[in-house]
Amino acid sequence: IATVEVPEEHMGSVVELLGKRRGQMFDMQGVGSEGTTFLKYKIPTRGLLGLRNAILTVSRGTAILNTIFDSYGPWAGDITTRDQGSLVAFEDGTTSSYALSSSQERGQMFIGPGVDVYKGQIVGIHQRPGDLSLNVCKRKAATNIRSNKEQTVVLDTPLAYSLDDCIEYIQEDELVEVTPLHIRMCKNPKFSKRK
Repeated sequence: IATVEVPEEHMGSVVELLGKRRGQMFDMQGVGSEGTTFLKYKIPTRGLLGLRNAILTVSRGTAILNTIFDSYGPWAGDITTRDQGSLVAFEDGTTSSYALSSSQERGQMFIGPGVDVYKGQIVGIHQRPGDLSLNVCKRKAATNIRSNKEQTVVLDTPLAYSLDDCIEYIQEDELVEVTPLHIRMCKNPKFSKRK
């Protein structure tokens, strides 16, 4: 059971979000004079993965979400939470600012410069459907011609995903890798061999 307390101006987007995650509303009440609505949903646990951040985003931080286990139920159907592809590392190595500056034009990155990556690791969210392989370890070519101006590279802040966010993000052909120091995502090598 998911109970959401949300201001009326954000109620439509919250209802739409919970509907996409196979939630079924069974109670709705207006609470107080400040225009707050109290919603109760029966929703599968799969639909709760990453829901807290999504609700805070669509309600601009004004919603309050509480969940409690109710019962086991029949399969509610597929839940699609993502329509973009992944940006995948092309080779093993250490990321460079030079390579990331061109890579960030393709989508949002999960990593910054100086991070060790391996072939098949998911390094960002592609802005379009479908996966894209990138070389995030490329170095700037050294020439014997000196440049008068030094170019400064401005990189966007990489997205920091928690374990819940990673589990929600991955699709059927992707894995979450948890180590004592890092939580990473990668393409499942078994799926790439089938192609």
